[in-house]
Amino acid sequence: MSLLDSAFEDFVMIDRLTAADGFGGLLTRYVDGATIQAAAVLVASPEATIAQALTNKETFTITTRKNVNLQYHDILRRKSDGKIFRVTSDGDDLKTPASASLNMRNVSAEEWTVTT
Repeated sequence: MSLLDSAFEDFVMIDRLTAADGFGGLLTRYVDGATIQAAAVLVASPEATIAQALTNKETFTITTRKNVNLQYHDILRRKSDGKIFRVTSDGDDLKTPASASLNMRNVSAEEWTVTT
């Protein structure tokens, strides 16, 4: 088992479903989707610390295998503590090259709070 494998834990993708409400509008529901393996690490750079103070949101780097391509605004929940993340970058932007033995892809994400 590699160090990367030992850092991975279960996350659940949150799927957004929309349907007509019968009055010309939309109803939106969020439902659990596929379970993936990923690792979320808090970004602790000086710039991220300033941004967190201004926005009151923590910034994370989420690492997955290359076959999991998270996209901008994807939502996922960490099973261990229920923390919800919203992806703020594109999974196509940062991945290891095909010739590399390390199989990973990174995206940035923010802690996402759902308001009702």
